[in-house]
Amino acid sequence: MSGGGERVISGIIPYLPRQGNAVIFRMSIYRVNVVARNPKNEDLATEPLEALVDTGSELTWLPADVLRGAGITPRRKRIFATATQQRIEREVGYAILSAEGYATIDEVVFAESGDMTLLGVRTLEGFGVMVDNIGHRFVATTTIVA
Repeated sequence: MSGGGERVISGIIPYLPRQGNAVIFRMSIYRVNVVARNPKNEDLATEPLEALVDTGSELTWLPADVLRGAGITPRRKRIFATATQQRIEREVGYAILSAEGYATIDEVVFAESGDMTLLGVRTLEGFGVMVDNIGHRFVATTTIVA
């Protein structure tokens, strides 16, 4: 990542801004406050946590100690590939997640020290929203019945 929220990807695409042979994608980065509730006792909840809206992350990542503080327990472990293709193992569990007036139940990663706090795409799909990167907001969508 270079300065100014730009991601540089090798390759040549003729109509996108370039630096040398690298295409520059301008990314809109924004954060929302997320609350995780214990699905077994919704009175147990985290304080609002600032999370990066990340449509590149499948799952939502919240600090493990905060999730445990709300009585949310890990159910299993999963292996994840990082942006640098490193393999890491993390615990996952279930939580009722809410942000910006939307809510869903979803699998949540128990993030460890050094991990980012992220709101992932499955949670966004559960909210029934699309991300408006320019307006920095969620936009409700119609759910398609397959």
